[in-house]
Amino acid sequence: MSAPVTPRPTTAEQTGRRVEEVLDRLAASGEGAAAAEELVRSLMDLYGSALARIVELLAPAPGEPLAGLLDDDLVASLLVLHDLHPEDRDTRIARALDGVRDHRLEVVGFDEHSGTLRLRARAGGGCGCGSGTDAARAAETALAGLAPEVRAVDVETAPAGPTLLQIGTAPTGVR
Repeated sequence: MSAPVTPRPTTAEQTGRRVEEVLDRLAASGEGAAAAEELVRSLMDLYGSALARIVELLAPAPGEPLAGLLDDDLVASLLVLHDLHPEDRDTRIARALDGVRDHRLEVVGFDEHSGTLRLRARAGGGCGCGSGTDAARAAETALAGLAPEVRAVDVETAPAGPTLLQIGTAPTGVR
């Protein structure tokens, strides 16, 4: 009888977590962790070489077929994983944040040493409830596959704008 089949992860983030779980389990049991790590590295090299060839073949083609691949989260995350994504870090961060529809976020800065991305919630974004934690979580999820350089997200709320003054009608008899 064969071993039970585990459902296949559907995203690069889920797959990465699953691989880490299996390697941790192998390391804890002492059952060939080094061989498993070598197997994973070999498969990564194979897939990386194939992806590099696909990118090379699509790049000069008319109609920008590579653009369609970059719009696919799974394909884009694999290209990033293998350092084949043609967009730079800042462009990938912007692409990921564009996908965070519930929060209007703008990049304040990126600390390369700590991997912390500082964001500001723009006026009119989200529900107006000031949920920086929700915005940070949404940004981290969006960035996971496209910008693994980002290890932490810090969201600051934009200062409140000027107060709107109501101007009433002129008092009676004044014109």
